[in-house]
Amino acid sequence: MKVIRFEYQDKTGYGELEGEKIFLLDRSYLEENCKRTGEMVNLNEVKLLTPVQPSKIICVGLNYSKHIEEMGDILHEEPVIFLKPLTSLIGPEDEVIIPKMSNRVEYEAELVVVVGKTLKDKAEDQVLDSIFGYTCGNDVTARDLQQKDGQWTRGKGFDTFCPIGPWIVTDLDVSELGIRSVLNGETKQSSNTKYFIHSVAKLISYISQVMTINPGDVIMTGTPEGVGPMKSGDKIVIEVEGIGQLRNKIG
Repeated sequence: MKVIRFEYQDKTGYGELEGEKIFLLDRSYLEENCKRTGEMVNLNEVKLLTPVQPSKIICVGLNYSKHIEEMGDILHEEPVIFLKPLTSLIGPEDEVIIPKMSNRVEYEAELVVVVGKTLKDKAEDQVLDSIFGYTCGNDVTARDLQQKDGQWTRGKGFDTFCPIGPWIVTDLDVSELGIRSVLNGETKQSSNTKYFIHSVAKLISYISQVMTINPGDVIMTGTPEGVGPMKSGDKIVIEVEGIGQLRNKIG
């Protein structure tokens, strides 16, 4: 099932997407007992918003071995995690704004997990049924600042640096999905989630040992090799097999 959050006639709505038709829901799909209202609109009539409004954007770095190699880093025994601020969050077709203090802003295609239940101190075999679904994400990074600072908050934390969308897909097997980034029509990253160093279950369990994960929180699962720069006027597409395409312009 595909679920979306959208703006229609100056109001925010939630719906289930079937083909090009949106079947409106009476509340957020993360709330209990949400149901269809009986109303329907066309996909081309709405503006897609970020499919969820999280309390936290939890990110994982260095989760593909070839990306570790291209970054000149080392394999870590435990997942490397960090946070992006909520002000970095934007939706499909929104603009990524290049900050004046950076000379190299890069794309990072990622599979994004959307959590549906509260999680704290859970084992790997206890977390999968708490996943609500999955979407596409772009962990936009000011690489020059990331390398200059040594830690990643500034390089990854600018406003507009976390596009996600276009919708959430539930009941998806993510163990072997193709993932790509396409810049101005040219494929830059092309890999597969089967190359994860740490599985989705391990990531969620590990994060839950550190912090409480709330319903609606998103987990960016890491990017494969092939990251590179974007400039003003570019168009970037993040594509995950079984989900769809997240499109954004670079302002």
